[in-house]
Amino acid sequence: MSASVLQKALKGQSLTLEEGEILYTLPLTLLMQVAHTLRLQKAPKDLVTWQIDRNVNITNICQCRCKFCNFHAPPNNERAYITPLASYKQKIDDLIRLNGDQLLIQGGMHPDLGLDFYTQLFKQLKSYAPSIKLHALGPPEIVHLAKKSGISYAQTLDTLIAAGMDSLPGAGAEILDDRVRKIVSPAKASTEEWLEVMRVAHKKHLLTSATMMFGHVETVRERLKHLIRIRELQGEKPKESTGFKAFIPWPFQPVNTVLQKQYGIELLSGAMEYVRMIAISRIMLPNIDNIQASWLTVGKEVGQLCLFAGANDLGSIMIEEHVVSQAGANHSLNTNEMLALIRSAGFTPQLRDQHYRYRNL
Repeated sequence: MSASVLQKALKGQSLTLEEGEILYTLPLTLLMQVAHTLRLQKAPKDLVTWQIDRNVNITNICQCRCKFCNFHAPPNNERAYITPLASYKQKIDDLIRLNGDQLLIQGGMHPDLGLDFYTQLFKQLKSYAPSIKLHALGPPEIVHLAKKSGISYAQTLDTLIAAGMDSLPGAGAEILDDRVRKIVSPAKASTEEWLEVMRVAHKKHLLTSATMMFGHVETVRERLKHLIRIRELQGEKPKESTGFKAFIPWPFQPVNTVLQKQYGIELLSGAMEYVRMIAISRIMLPNIDNIQASWLTVGKEVGQLCLFAGANDLGSIMIEEHVVSQAGANHSLNTNEMLALIRSAGFTPQLRDQHYRYRNL
């Protein structure tokens, strides 16, 4: 049975939920071999791509209070802030100096900040640095802003795109199953809301990515359902739309989180479990070209191993990051270290942009 499942996968065919469950019973080395074979079919054999961008948080004030997040703060908390425009300008100057090309702009769902705030911010940033791409917000923020404005997701996205948004991250996916979401992020967008925002974005030819945060209260079956929902949505996109350019899974970081305290959850996803998840992602997602390994959460050596388990991309050097680092992720890389990391694994590093177009270093 397992042999026929793997043969089906090697032909680039979509596996069922039950076939995905079979993958979880197979030896990791076998999964890595199959996933690496599929990766070589999708991406240049000797290249591993990476990016230089900066993660800037608009605000840490958030009404969701997700149980895995240590970053959020209530409005009157001494830690609460909204990033001023002068700080953005300084961060952009630093980014350009380091040959970066993109701001990953995210933040809390502030109860008082509406669509006008974001459109004005994006316009100001584009006016200051027209060449810098804005990889901004995520489906939960789009749901929040649409509801707050009393307009559709399509109208919300149109307004943000006109203001300068270049692409939409797959943030806030966690696990796309409402049983899980009601536990870990009950005030955030539902599974169908997340998917519908992405569905609308794809119809508008807006570049997107998809993510998964696993290793908390979800089951293996729910992880697989998440992958299948991503795959099916990618299959719906208009032919000329890119849809999901990449899939990025990362493990739940538990340190001092409410989820850890309420459920006693420690770091459930060790190195080999993460590598297995990378391999299964590559196998279960034949219609998504790029699988990104999250060295930020699992470390450099595990990131390298993932390059032989289906991953072809190591994401960004992440000049700035404040969310997962507050829950236990403390890894860092600069440009030279990223280049050395990829080369020491036997690959050629290739700088890219969000569209996976090659850039010169």
